[in-house]
Amino acid sequence: MTIESNSSNSPTPDPISEEDSQPDDFDSGTGEQNLTSDGLATQQALAAIASLQSPQNTAALKQARSFFKSPTINVVTVKPRALLITLLAIAITIIGLALNNWLIGIFGTLVTLILSLAMLLPWLQTVIREWFSPQDRTLLIAFIGLLVAIIGLVKFSGLADRLSAWGLKINWDASGTLAEWFGALGQILIAIIAVYVAWRQYVISKDLTIQQNLLTVQQNIITQQQTIDSYFQGISDLVLDEEGLLEDWPQERSIAEGRTAAILSSVDGSGKAKILRFLSRSKLLTPLKRDRRLGRAILNGVGGYAEDRLEGVRVIDLGVMLAGADLAGTDLRWTDLSEANLVRADLSGCDLVKANLSRTILYDAKLGTADLNGVRLFYGAAEKASPRSRTAPPNYQTGEHTGAVVENADFTDAQRMSEPARYYCCAWGGEKTRDSIPGGCEGIPNKLGR
Repeated sequence: MTIESNSSNSPTPDPISEEDSQPDDFDSGTGEQNLTSDGLATQQALAAIASLQSPQNTAALKQARSFFKSPTINVVTVKPRALLITLLAIAITIIGLALNNWLIGIFGTLVTLILSLAMLLPWLQTVIREWFSPQDRTLLIAFIGLLVAIIGLVKFSGLADRLSAWGLKINWDASGTLAEWFGALGQILIAIIAVYVAWRQYVISKDLTIQQNLLTVQQNIITQQQTIDSYFQGISDLVLDEEGLLEDWPQERSIAEGRTAAILSSVDGSGKAKILRFLSRSKLLTPLKRDRRLGRAILNGVGGYAEDRLEGVRVIDLGVMLAGADLAGTDLRWTDLSEANLVRADLSGCDLVKANLSRTILYDAKLGTADLNGVRLFYGAAEKASPRSRTAPPNYQTGEHTGAVVENADFTDAQRMSEPARYYCCAWGGEKTRDSIPGGCEGIPNKLGR
């Protein structure tokens, strides 16, 4: 492959005038960029690439140049001619001192002073810029100006003469008591300052304690999330075979339930909600249809597992794991909590959209301000549905004994409750529940009878 030279297309550099080529005696280096060896090598490499660059790589090359751009370093550079003149001025000063000649001495001294200040000025400017911000420099000049203005005001307004005359009239021997008063006042001021310092230490200690508590809370959140992730991985490895199919033998289901019970008791409400959503969307809480020989889950022919609400077996049966649980304000959309025991659970403010709560025990549960849009509390028609029974099996065709137990449940300010759900809760919730139903229960019979 032949690479053609593009030297004919390269622009001719502008000629450098003789005045520009002559260096100054004192160069502060503020206008030039002094590159380190690594920066110089980088610039040379980029320059070599530039000679072969194509229009497609122009943007990338510019980005690389901006990335490898070396920082500007202010270096004081003194030319040899300036150093020679300074040494000559120092020698003239020494000769003037040796000959005791006033003219030679003062000439050498002035030249040495001017040249030394000229060499030190760039360094002093750099030090001032590094150690003092623009605001600090402004405040320093302002305070100096204020002090000079006060001195000038006292001097030229005649106030200094009045103060001097007043001071001469004071009997300083009789003012000893006044000095004692000032001493007592100073002690009081010292005590006030000590109280202020102690108060500031308390405030700082309080702020540090709050920050430490915030860090502790963040660390607890990270630790909880790591624990939940480990639980997800462990459950997946436990119930899935090498081909990714569900393979849950009785002992594996028992271990999975034990792990779930342990982690649900050790995480907060948001952690419980994450675990429930994972288990629900993974169909581990859904009763699955099983074959009659090995008890394995049966596929439904459309890419999932067949459900069997009447005789199906769940991989994980929640049972009483969520009894009295605090799930307030959590996200439980599309979760399958059917047949779970949520007695005295706090579900206020929960997002329960499309959640399945059929045959769930919600006795004395709190569902105030919860979003109940599309929630399933029963199967079949609301007029025929009834709560679960300990003895009678559920009928998923008519809805008998498929409903949730909502006695004494609190539905105050519940959001988007459907009419069938309102009818069911009014009919089977009892007097306490009926008083909390949004929209009231007028015209709906109390089938619970209490």
